[in-house]
Amino acid sequence: MLGRKRLRQKGKLGLSRAFADINEGDKVALVSDLSFSRGFPERFQGKTGTVTGKQGKSIIVSVYDGKREKKFIVQRIHLKKLSS
Repeated sequence: MLGRKRLRQKGKLGLSRAFADINEGDKVALVSDLSFSRGFPERFQGKTGTVTGKQGKSIIVSVYDGKREKKFIVQRIHLKKLSS
């Protein structure tokens, strides 16, 4: 797990990540933002998944855990869009 933020990133809420344009079908990486800890499954730190929908301000991401597909409701501050 991530232990701390870098010195220049402390206290900052990444606005570009908070307002990122994430659509259904996009590939995303689950990356924990330590300044905003709610709504993140720590076990899946660094995993990649596919956006399947939206629920309120959050995004529904499907991630494979072994052979099973699991769906998580994650706030967009914890998602990093991957180029395809």
